[in-house]
Amino acid sequence: MTSSIANQEDFNQQASNQQASKLVPPHGSKDLKPLLLKGDARKQALKLASSLPTITLSSRERGDLIMLGIGGFTPLNGFMNQADWQGVVDDMRLQSGDNAGLFWPIPITLSAPKATADNLNQGDKVALVAKDGEIMGILTVEETYTIDKAHECQQVFTTTDSEHPGVQQVLSQGEVNIAGSVEVLSEGEFPTLYPEIYKTPAETREILDAKGWKTVAAFQTRNPMHRSHEYLAKIAIEICDGVLIHSLLGALKPGDIPAEVRQEAIKTLIDNYFRQDTVIQAGYPLDMRYAGPREALLHAVFRQNYGCSHLIVGRDHAGVGDYYGAFDAQTIFEYVGKDDLITQPLKIGWTFWCNACNAMASDKTCPHEASEHVKVSGTKLRKALSEDEDVPENFSRPEVLQILRDYYAGIAREERAEVKLVGASAV
Repeated sequence: MTSSIANQEDFNQQASNQQASKLVPPHGSKDLKPLLLKGDARKQALKLASSLPTITLSSRERGDLIMLGIGGFTPLNGFMNQADWQGVVDDMRLQSGDNAGLFWPIPITLSAPKATADNLNQGDKVALVAKDGEIMGILTVEETYTIDKAHECQQVFTTTDSEHPGVQQVLSQGEVNIAGSVEVLSEGEFPTLYPEIYKTPAETREILDAKGWKTVAAFQTRNPMHRSHEYLAKIAIEICDGVLIHSLLGALKPGDIPAEVRQEAIKTLIDNYFRQDTVIQAGYPLDMRYAGPREALLHAVFRQNYGCSHLIVGRDHAGVGDYYGAFDAQTIFEYVGKDDLITQPLKIGWTFWCNACNAMASDKTCPHEASEHVKVSGTKLRKALSEDEDVPENFSRPEVLQILRDYYAGIAREERAEVKLVGASAV
């Protein structure tokens, strides 16, 4: 009998292991393709890297490299060559190798000074180093090439204005792009600095699978969640099995609230105002590009790798200033082919507090005049807090407001970045 029970347990375990995930597959691949080395392979690579010429990564490039490492940019195997750069910039499609024709909305590139690039040949290996000196990876050079930076900016950001933070990133990068496959050796500070929320795509999928979820909506945020954000997430919970509240953990522009403060504020909101087991709080290691519509598409691509079937796309998604219309990030999905992207947008219009309804509402549900509406934005909230103004409770939950007030109280007024209301955030 003991043997029979053991055999049954083995059978049950095998059946469990073989059960297919209900989640969407990774982008352009049946499986995730993480490029992060571990164990002895990593030790050997680090030893080799210490003897190689180096390229110092910008903050954006470092975040991109980590995403390549953890499989967030599946199926890419490194930094893009000239054909892929051109295809992505002009047509949002890769052009070379096994991934030719695959939808990809924003170039993932590495740059270097011309003097560095002139000393590199095809097949050479180069160590990729963070600004603090940490060896982050090894790149095997495929080619070096120059680009029209203004053309990239116009196509990706729809502007060449150097005041745009994403344009600034491109204009300040090295003169030459270095293409090639990568071996990633570090995830940087993210696993230790954010141990509770930093999750790789594989780890996130494991959590989602354990819950038995099939439809998952990603909520992209670089801000603490205010009442409109909360409302958007709860709409998605009504539609999907659950929501992944997915916070950007990389670098932001001046005036944005740092990740550790956002993490605490979002956790407090979840603990107090969401039903248990309907949302998961997690984070990812990219910097913001502020590319508006194109960045919304990139958000959908890598959220597919994280297992999400949907991406919540509200007002001014990934926008900055007045460079984009309030719902341009929704409209751009209409130009994506039906077979290009599995993860689909959940398009939600203006959301606001309505004084007449005495509740959160949207432009599809509320019958009252605009004079009754209190439109909330992360920019408005940051501006009020940074200037020590009163914030109405219909802007944000009181527990969240207290965390944010405590953060600003620790910054001298003269040291606080100016927050301007422009574009959709000023409405």
